[in-house]
Amino acid sequence: MSTVLVIQHQETCPPARVGAWLEGSSLTLDVRRPDLGDPLPGRLEHDGLLVLGGTVGATDDEDGPWLPATRALVADAAARSRPVLGICLGHQIAAVALGGRIGRNPSGHTVGLHEVTRTAAGEGGGDPLAAALAPTSAVPQWNTDVVLDLPDGSEVLARNDLGDLMMVRFAATVWGIQGHPEASADMLAAWATTNPPPADVDREAMLRRVTEGADEVVAAWRPVVEAWAGLVAAPAGG
Repeated sequence: MSTVLVIQHQETCPPARVGAWLEGSSLTLDVRRPDLGDPLPGRLEHDGLLVLGGTVGATDDEDGPWLPATRALVADAAARSRPVLGICLGHQIAAVALGGRIGRNPSGHTVGLHEVTRTAAGEGGGDPLAAALAPTSAVPQWNTDVVLDLPDGSEVLARNDLGDLMMVRFAATVWGIQGHPEASADMLAAWATTNPPPADVDREAMLRRVTEGADEVVAAWRPVVEAWAGLVAAPAGG
């Protein structure tokens, strides 16, 4: 059975339903908590790499001393054609690992459910993950940082209703999703206690909208994750 190395940066950002979708695709998850001292390998020997979200910045190595090793794993996986999927912070880590730049989101702290639309590149049918995503959908977000400069050769596959990057193919086998397809309203409620939303956001209305949109999120993003799982099960690299 194919295995995925899952890097979880903190207790409140588990793989959640994305993990369930991967296990439902007959993948085995090896979840590591480097924030608790779990070691990370120097080379990716797993069939795929999933890097989750978190509050640490993608380049804040002092606060996240495991981040250099995480970025190195992304670069190693890309060089050897091992599938990588980054979610939120993981998306930003993948960008930095491959030569991009991240920083504060010009749109501000983005929270709640946001509409997602495929780009022309995403509509083209050449990308297996974008092909699995509905032309229009939605995803929860909770981020203050974004990718500002893309690595060379990146392909933007989807944007949100603010025009921000939502899904990017950074390299042949490396994808990032800025949103949180794994996140339920309960997860967002927990995040709101430690990383409060902007003052002008109605917290309860925002969480209610996430709850109401849960079926739409699952319908849109489960096929994307399962498409990635299919690549993990048949790795192209050595």
